[in-house]
Amino acid sequence: MQLLKDKKVLITGAARGIGKAVALGMAGQGADIAFTDLKIDDQAKETIKQIEAFGVRAIAYASDAASFEQAHQVVSQAVHELGRIDVLVNNAGITRDTLLLRMSEQQWDMVIQVNLKSAFNFIHALTPLMVKQKGGSIINMSSVVGLSGNTGQANYSASKAGLIALTKSVAKELGPRGIRANAIAPGFIISDMTDQLSEAVRKAWTDTIPLRRGGTPQEVANVCIFLASELSSFVSGQVIPVCGGMYT
Repeated sequence: MQLLKDKKVLITGAARGIGKAVALGMAGQGADIAFTDLKIDDQAKETIKQIEAFGVRAIAYASDAASFEQAHQVVSQAVHELGRIDVLVNNAGITRDTLLLRMSEQQWDMVIQVNLKSAFNFIHALTPLMVKQKGGSIINMSSVVGLSGNTGQANYSASKAGLIALTKSVAKELGPRGIRANAIAPGFIISDMTDQLSEAVRKAWTDTIPLRRGGTPQEVANVCIFLASELSSFVSGQVIPVCGGMYT
């Protein structure tokens, strides 16, 4: 049984990494996928092909998620092409890590704009449509550092903590309209970015994880699928760490 058969999903920042894993995982469960990225390059086009291989629709939009206007345009286009949006995954995110005393105003603003404001942009654009549909699932990609903070990531941690507060507020505000909102807080996830770290740094990270390994993008995607499906029909306003027990 496909958990998301005929569902229409919109994912931000999904050409690569965790966003791509979420797109492919949901496509494998029968959902049509619309996704955004800053540009639709060869990597994004390959993601489209991989989604379509599941026999579902795939649409990609070049868009800056931090732009209020562009977010509304994407939602309008996606609804026009897919008919509706049942699931929104706010995944777009960046890092500009440095110690607070060295952090520039631009480094702060960029991270808050892309990681936090983008989620507001898409929720704001999609809420009237989900209200008319009398239902929907909103999934915000936070982080364990949004729960605990982290040295050298004041901007990133603040943005991810903001996503958690946004999630809980949306769940309370839109719950009476049948709309659910939840956040996922990944921990140390193996990716192209973490592959660039030295073996010593990776070991230092995994030694802090009770399961003694990093997670995979697919393991994050599996929780997204759960939150998008009817299996989580009474789950809203929650933060689910996917961290191997690192945040416990």
